Amino acid sequence: MSLSIVSSDLAPAAIGPYSQAVRVGSFLFLSGQIPLDPVTMELVSPDIEPQTRRVLENLKAVLAAAGSNLSAVTKTTIYLTSLEDFAAVNRIYSEYFQAPYPARATVGVRELPRGARVEIDGIAVIDTSF
Repeated sequence: MSLSIVSSDLAPAAIGPYSQAVRVGSFLFLSGQIPLDPVTMELVSPDIEPQTRRVLENLKAVLAAAGSNLSAVTKTTIYLTSLEDFAAVNRIYSEYFQAPYPARATVGVRELPRGARVEIDGIAVIDTSF
């Protein structure tokens, strides 16, 4: 099975020793995205709604670089620094994902890189011919 790295200039560059995504066969493993603007590499806003939208746009950009889209995502994990943001994140998330929804976990964490309030990673199946 071949392994390849996927990256997009339309998503923030990695801020550590990791890849934006790794494709192994039909699977695409998406690294966690935080709400960094890909041009400025700064947080888009202190507010949860614009942060969540930016995270999902960043994930979309990496998926597009792999020739795919959000409909191929089968599993996500959402990391929140405050579970009080759960309802707002769910509302935005439901604008980006339609049924059948990916499997998902939401985890409360103490802090995230760069002071972000939300981070989302995922797994996608980008070739269903297996």
